[in-house]
Formats: sequence, structure tokens, C-alpha cells
Amino acid sequence: MANKDYYQVLGVDKNASADEIKSAYRRLAKKYHPDLNKTPEAAEKFKEINEAYEVLGDDKKRANYDQFGSADGPQFSGAGGSGFSDFFGGSGFSGGFGGGFSDIFSDIFSAFGGDGRRSRVNERGEDINLAMKLSFEEAIFGVEKTIVVGKVETCASCSGTGAKNGTAFTTCPDCNGLGRVRIQQNTMFGTTIREGACPKCGGTGKIIKERCEDCAGKGYKKVQKQITVKIPAGIDDGQTVRMRGEGNAPRGRGVAGDLNIKIQVMPHKLFKRDGYDLMFDLYLPFTTLLLGGRVEIPLTKGTFNLDIKEGTQSGTTMRIKGKGVKVLNKDTYGDLLVTLKSEPPKKLSASQREILEKLADSFTESDFPKYKDFKKSNL
Repeated sequence: MANKDYYQVLGVDKNASADEIKSAYRRLAKKYHPDLNKTPEAAEKFKEINEAYEVLGDDKKRANYDQFGSADGPQFSGAGGSGFSDFFGGSGFSGGFGGGFSDIFSDIFSAFGGDGRRSRVNERGEDINLAMKLSFEEAIFGVEKTIVVGKVETCASCSGTGAKNGTAFTTCPDCNGLGRVRIQQNTMFGTTIREGACPKCGGTGKIIKERCEDCAGKGYKKVQKQITVKIPAGIDDGQTVRMRGEGNAPRGRGVAGDLNIKIQVMPHKLFKRDGYDLMFDLYLPFTTLLLGGRVEIPLTKGTFNLDIKEGTQSGTTMRIKGKGVKVLNKDTYGDLLVTLKSEPPKKLSASQREILEKLADSFTESDFPKYKDFKKSNL
């Protein structure tokens, strides 16, 4: 919902209190819920309302939104010694709805038999999302970088069970080991009864008799992990390197999320990039274009001798095959495009002027067909 005003979506002032925002969300959610409102635009409106409240209902996201126009704060800022910046608040994207939004969303959907909260069984951990700055050369040739990432990992001492090794579990008395219970709940739609994850055991059906000392019975720990990131040759600005399973571990059984690293490539003083092609402007003495010659030009590695034909026009682009960027995961390369531009001298000596005047007198309009056509068509 880029470029939309979240305050306008909820119909509240930018100085509205948290209670006013929550009240506006409840009123609009009830009005536009697709199960209650069958108009064609209701579903899209309901989606917009949810997205707006996910940001404005969270103090941190709201502060970022007010300051930067984004719930995630400034993206791709300077990253310090590691070359990284955390642009999604440390923990990365949430797999569902965060903060107070999940509570309200749970209230709404419980009225229709849904479970607004997920069981802690067989979850997927949250992704961690970071930004990495690379030099132009690092992106072209590839690089390995070692970083330190704050993340949640499964406790090694208890293998994620939360129980001290050698101790047993007992069956949860509230759900009799099923992991789910029937819950009566009062919502804006009235009193409802739904089935949901057992709050006592977190949906596992088991109760820990003696907690693991290393993780205090949680089954996971917050750690600082050193990770080596392999950046492939040819990666471009805005692309993402995904490291499977290097995100946060789930708060229970399941699989870890991913570590997603969005690449920001710094500009080069000479070369520009278009996909896998490189390009730059080569300024030459006007005499070189007139007379022709061989010019040594730089490559990303080494140099290349470029042959200029006599009478080459300023603005001509020459393509050098295979001297561009390596194609990702392939053994092929883009091209180098060199645009030739004439550079006349800013000052002339008397003898130089005399020579050029004689040269100019030796030409006729037929030697300059484009100029001749221009005069014919416009003068």
C-alpha cells in the first residue's frame, strides 16, 4: 500500500492516541470484514485497514512511519564495520501479524471459527532481513564476508524441548495431551466458542516437570552467531542473497527461518552497469576520431587496445564482447560498451589556428552530409 496515508485509511489524526487508533480499527474492521460485508470493494478495504493498523498499532513501527514514511525505518543506511545495516528492526520480517494487531485480529476471526494464534507445534521461525553494502568490484567478482548476526537458536542443551536432560514430561491436565481446547470468548460479535491451542502447554500437550537451566524452559536462546556469506560474482544492486535456515529458530518444534541479505552496490567512478553489460564514456582528442588510431582503455581487470577507425563520429558506441560482468551462476559474460566522445582543445596557439583554418578551407559541405541535410531541411 505504498504512498497511502495510514492515518487517512483509519480516519484518525496524526496525533491520535493509541486508544483512538485501536477504536477506529475495530469499527472499520467490523464494517468491512468480508464475512459481514459482501460488497466487491470490502475485501480490499479490509486488507488496507489491517495493513494500516499493523503499523499504527505498534509504537515502534508507528515512530518509524512518522519519521521515515516506512514502518521499517531507513533502509540500506551505513552498516558499520560489518558492512551491514539491520533495516527491519533486528528480528526481521514477521511471519504473521505483530504487536497488538494479532490480538484484535484474533478477536475478529475467532467469531468465525478461526484460531487467531498459532500453536507452537511445527512452526517456522522468523526470517532475519539485513542489508549489505558492496563495492562495485565486490559485486562483479564476488566476495566472502563474515558477519555477526543476533538471532534465536534452538537450545542445544535440551534440543528445543525446554526440559532438563533426563527428565520426563507429564500430560497437560487442561487438554489431556491433545494440545487444543475449546475456548469461550467475548468479542465485538458476541460470545463465541472456538477450538484453539491450549494456553497451558502452548499446544504441545505436555508439561515440563523440570526446566532446562540453559534456556529457562523456553527451548531457545538468543545468541550472536558468526556467519560467512558467499556473494556470487555478478550480483546486482537490489538483489537478495538467501541463506536457508540461518534465520531465527521457532519458539517450539519446527524449522528455522532464513537469513535474507539485500544487496546495495556502491557506484564506480568510471563504469556504469546495465544488467551484465558495463559501459563508460571515453573522451578522446578530436584528431584521434578524425585520423583514427589505437587507444588503450581500462577494463575491470587489466586493459584493452581499442582500434578507432578514421572518421569515427563523436557519440559512436563500440561493443567489446565478453568484457562485461559475469552472468550469475553461469560461465558467460556481458559486454563492454564504450561511447566515444570528441574533446576539442579549449585554446589554440597561433600556429595551430592557422593549420586548422587551412584545413577548414579545404573541406566542402559534401564532407559533412548531416550538416548539409540539416541546412537543407531547416534553413
